[in-house]
Amino acid sequence: MFGPRVMRSFRAKEELLSCLRVRSSTTRDTGANTRLRSWRGNKAFTESTPLAISHLTSNKAPEREAIARICSNFPDEYWAKHDESGEYPHGLHSALSKDGWIGIALPEELGGSGLGISEATMMLQTISESGAGMTGAQSIHASKWPLKFLDVLVLNLAIDVYATQPVAKFATPEQRQRMLPKLIDGSWRTCFGVTEPNTGLETLKLRTQAVRDGDVYKISGQKIWISSAQVATKMVLLARTTPLEEVKKPSEGLSLFFIDFDKQQPGLELKRIKKMGGRAIDANEVFFDNYIIPNDSLIGKEGQGFKIVLHGMNAERCLLAGESLGLGYAALYRASNYARERVVFGRPIGMNQGIQHPLADAYMHLEAAKLATYHAARLYDQSTTDESITQAAIGVACNSAKYLAAEAAFTACERSVLSLGGMGYAQEYHVERYLRECFVPRIAPVSREMIMNYVGERVLGLPRSY
Repeated sequence: MFGPRVMRSFRAKEELLSCLRVRSSTTRDTGANTRLRSWRGNKAFTESTPLAISHLTSNKAPEREAIARICSNFPDEYWAKHDESGEYPHGLHSALSKDGWIGIALPEELGGSGLGISEATMMLQTISESGAGMTGAQSIHASKWPLKFLDVLVLNLAIDVYATQPVAKFATPEQRQRMLPKLIDGSWRTCFGVTEPNTGLETLKLRTQAVRDGDVYKISGQKIWISSAQVATKMVLLARTTPLEEVKKPSEGLSLFFIDFDKQQPGLELKRIKKMGGRAIDANEVFFDNYIIPNDSLIGKEGQGFKIVLHGMNAERCLLAGESLGLGYAALYRASNYARERVVFGRPIGMNQGIQHPLADAYMHLEAAKLATYHAARLYDQSTTDESITQAAIGVACNSAKYLAAEAAFTACERSVLSLGGMGYAQEYHVERYLRECFVPRIAPVSREMIMNYVGERVLGLPRSY
């Protein structure tokens, strides 16, 4: 399989596809491979207004094809089984790590692929759209999907992808050399520790403390909605190094750490949270009681952790929007196929406008959200070289994209379940799983209402409502 760096060496999509066809001839054909071929052979999804690549330029299509090929080894049945059992789905992460995709958004000089947020967004959309949904994305995401504001930090393509970002940008050269290789090759799994049960959206009021004691810090406090903590060996932790009462501004006194997450050491306890969807990805409460970490776990300067967190919030919005789009398109694929094949009163139910029009409307909303998403991602990428692009403009674009994609995905999933009728409620048709998962991007990491507050205040100039 070709990784992201190899992708850029191809001059044309057809050259890549030729290589993929040669390789696929020697591998076992899976149901998912058949489904992907069927999907691309469906006029409604390819020739007219292709779901697969209508937002991509020709030089982005090879990456999407390569990721889709990896995902084809993990069909809907794989994800349904793990959702039912709650067993963590390690396979996709391992496959993506093997081919170098975890370092997709990291500069080449630091061992990554040198691609942008546009490609990272495309990657997550492709994973979700394959039928893996939010669970598949979160299996490499390892970011928390909390009900709170900042839990998915900075550039979270995966904390395993994302965790490279604060390390790459703010760590010392020694830290980079020690941390980055194992993050990129997937041998380290990471989780985020930000959200706390008593602060919610008020991230600046975090209470978990990191108290310096000689050459170590002692961590005490509680975090909640920490995904993948059961399998993680590292954590990116935001903790207060100066008490809130002693700082001039609430944003001061918070520090970011990259720590060993050793459940065998004293002072660390986990409690798994049962949840509605994405059940294969564990969510947890984490308790620290004088948990000891070395001083060199600190990323950047003490007291500057919140600024580091803010660095990538806009990118995170794009990435989550990509996942939402993928989930919506996956649901529409299932619903449209069923509507063509299901015959009632002597005709396919898809002939009825009561079925056809809601699905068509959902598709158009996804397409509009897709345009907003990749506009925001390109704007983010271009801002690194174009000083005329302001952070305010990026913030509006990325928040709008996340809002629109989440809403479009919910509409597509809901209508897909309803189009299947009773079978939409059956696990074997998978759309009920999509519907359970599509609530995540509407709630986290920032709610729809908070995005509307943001746009109302920052764009329309309206007074703050809270």
